[in-house]
Amino acid sequence: MGEPIPVGSFQGMKSLNKSAILNVVREHGLISRAEIAKLTKLTPPTVTNLVGELIDAKLVVETDLGESTGGRKPILLRINSSAFRVVGVYAGPKKVKAVAATLDGNLVTQLEAKYEVNPTSEQFLETLADVIEKVIERATPNMEAVLGIGVGMHGLVDSQEGISIFAPHLNLRNIAIKAYLERKFNLPVEVENDIRAQAIGESWFGQGKCVSNFILFRVGTGVGAGIILDHQLYRGASYTAGEIGHTTIDINGPKCSCGNYGCLESMVGGTALALRAQHAIRLGKSSILEDMVKGNLELIDGKMLYLAAQQEDQVAIEVLEDTGRYLGIGIANLINSLNPSLIILSGGVFGSADFIMESLRKTVERRALEKPAQAVSIVISELGGNAIPIGAFTLVLKKIFTPTGLADGLFENTN
Repeated sequence: MGEPIPVGSFQGMKSLNKSAILNVVREHGLISRAEIAKLTKLTPPTVTNLVGELIDAKLVVETDLGESTGGRKPILLRINSSAFRVVGVYAGPKKVKAVAATLDGNLVTQLEAKYEVNPTSEQFLETLADVIEKVIERATPNMEAVLGIGVGMHGLVDSQEGISIFAPHLNLRNIAIKAYLERKFNLPVEVENDIRAQAIGESWFGQGKCVSNFILFRVGTGVGAGIILDHQLYRGASYTAGEIGHTTIDINGPKCSCGNYGCLESMVGGTALALRAQHAIRLGKSSILEDMVKGNLELIDGKMLYLAAQQEDQVAIEVLEDTGRYLGIGIANLINSLNPSLIILSGGVFGSADFIMESLRKTVERRALEKPAQAVSIVISELGGNAIPIGAFTLVLKKIFTPTGLADGLFENTN
């Protein structure tokens, strides 16, 4: 990938203008050169020249004729979405999942693999590269059709340098993901925290599309938030913005993986739900969960809780309703702090939404300030199991299509 071009230079402006044109074409689907000139405020000759370069690079194609306004019918342009691929990777706590997609976000193929037990940084990177290589082989016979790789990495991430500062579930530090993958594949690579990457994906392809201020709230092995303010991802001064899982919900609560007590993550993560169910059964409460695991309470998991709740098991229902209340406290804190118009819920626990959402909403109503609570909508993500890989490849698309994110070096990969 070419080095970023100074915005003030002629070549930099040319690059930004290409990016602006690409984004207008992407957003409109079909559009004429004249309409592009109006929307971008570029001169018609500039639009014609830059569109010509985009056509030569096969990123844009001419298609149907538009409606005439008195003269000849204009030729319409569209993104040549199916000619290229982007790769999105979720480097999770236990496994790697990679997808390849077209430029309009349609998935072409996917693959996942588990890490070695207690991997070293080198083994982690090798697993990452192996999955990416196989996905690319499945997605296209032409390596030049791949425009970039995005990685959503769990834990603390320096997105500017593309470094995993700390991956807590792998107990690894300072992994130079971007540098390694760019050397390996000779492609531009973007690296971001997994939940923040998903927030970007939601802003392009999910519930957050066209929403200027929203928060993605994800509950999985960990708990975190991706914050979009004025259409921009907020990372914080040290890349830790959104660590809502490590805010205190109960000062007398259980010990969290971070070392504190009563963190939200320690109350609503999958392990916490199972522990509450086990505790209730050991205190003598009757539950079909005990039969489901043949007496081995250590086998209780979130899916079993949902199945038991569907059968009106009171232990399972109480555990899930309590989870809704804890989540509601965390969400109320976000609403009071940031006043978003939308909160998107994501993660496996919301597969049990039937038993969680009522207590969650009631808690938000009671604990959030009235005006911001009335202004916010709370919805569940529709991106499914590939939400983080989708967010990861959206990091690449954002670099291609947004005016501040494009270097001419990218176009060298398309000729």
